[in-house]
Amino acid sequence: MLSFNRIRAQPRSNRSMSLGGMDYADPKKNNFCGKILMVSTLTALCILMLKHSPTFNTPSQFSSHDPGVTHVLVTGGAGYIGSHAALRLLKDFYRVTIVDNLSRGNLGAIHVLQQLFPEPGRLQFIYADLGDAKSVRKIFSENAFDAVMHFAAVAYVGESTMDPLKYYHNITSNTLVVLEAMAAHEVKTLIYSSTCATYGEPDQMPITEETPQVPINPYGKAKKMAEDMILDFHKNSDMAVMILRYFNVIGSDPEGRLGEAPRPELREHGRISGACFDAARRIIPGLKVRGTDYKTSDGTCIRDYIDVTDLVDAHVKALEKAKPGHVGIYNVGTGKGSSVNEFVAACKKATGVPIKVEFLPRRPGDYAEVYSDPSKIKNELNWTARHTNLEESLQVAWRWQKAHQNGYDTPLMMSA
Repeated sequence: MLSFNRIRAQPRSNRSMSLGGMDYADPKKNNFCGKILMVSTLTALCILMLKHSPTFNTPSQFSSHDPGVTHVLVTGGAGYIGSHAALRLLKDFYRVTIVDNLSRGNLGAIHVLQQLFPEPGRLQFIYADLGDAKSVRKIFSENAFDAVMHFAAVAYVGESTMDPLKYYHNITSNTLVVLEAMAAHEVKTLIYSSTCATYGEPDQMPITEETPQVPINPYGKAKKMAEDMILDFHKNSDMAVMILRYFNVIGSDPEGRLGEAPRPELREHGRISGACFDAARRIIPGLKVRGTDYKTSDGTCIRDYIDVTDLVDAHVKALEKAKPGHVGIYNVGTGKGSSVNEFVAACKKATGVPIKVEFLPRRPGDYAEVYSDPSKIKNELNWTARHTNLEESLQVAWRWQKAHQNGYDTPLMMSA
């Protein structure tokens, strides 16, 4: 009996079939191979076209040294002081790279600068944290820096007493990361943003560069430690180093392009000018003056208030005068002290608002009287503060505040 049931020894394969000595390819396999061939051909064509493009293989203008162009890395360039420094450098035709992690800075300030200087090779922004040594090394390896202006730092005395480890990490450790990267990539000029807080509460006024540094809060201590690292490194280096110890910063760009916009959660730790403006705008019910029993003429703290425009001018002069193998240390102030009560009176006049004032006990870590002797910076760098009228500096800053009621998020029509 014949059986018509066949037993399949193997599953049906996708191999080509042979019939009368002729091979027939499987259509599915043929289609798949065709697609691979087409993609490979298109990729090769794209690469060929790119290679023939004039911009292919052209290095970034930021990655090479150009004759007559000084490329400055501005750390913390999205912050209040750093953004004003970047603006001044760009106006003076420096090439600028800003590195900022935006923890305290404002992306809006970067956008303003990008709009003002859109030309290729003028300005670039890199979002990065200086605490990430790998990222910092990568930034230095991909860019040809001639100098560094190191502003990036947390900078509130009160906050430093509550969270000191943040300050030692952010200021001291991050400065070490920057210094190591500069050494590894032979960047020979450092302009370091320091503070009068490194002096603590000296026995005599005014403060000179020879006044002993005895800081009394973690902010000042962290800055002094960073200074010490820089100076120790410099002993065996030909780096040009300028350390600027500046006093209480106020004001904003006279043309109204940049201003101070601290994060809402940091307002209580911020500068007195910010608190005055918040009180004038009714964001807070009034101004809190901490300490009325200091040994001063009216019982309130005395400070040396330096306009941000003058401050960045000092940084640029320091950059111009920096010499290989040389260290310059300078106080940046007006040489004149004003009490907190005098400051509040000037703020009331500048804003035209009768600000309510509440007097409270002293803030931890504060000191009674601090003002500078700016003779050295005048004699050696030919720098003198020009914007020394408190009320006028506050008027300029107030105009920006009124036009940007939510910081950089809501630019309004500028009013007088």
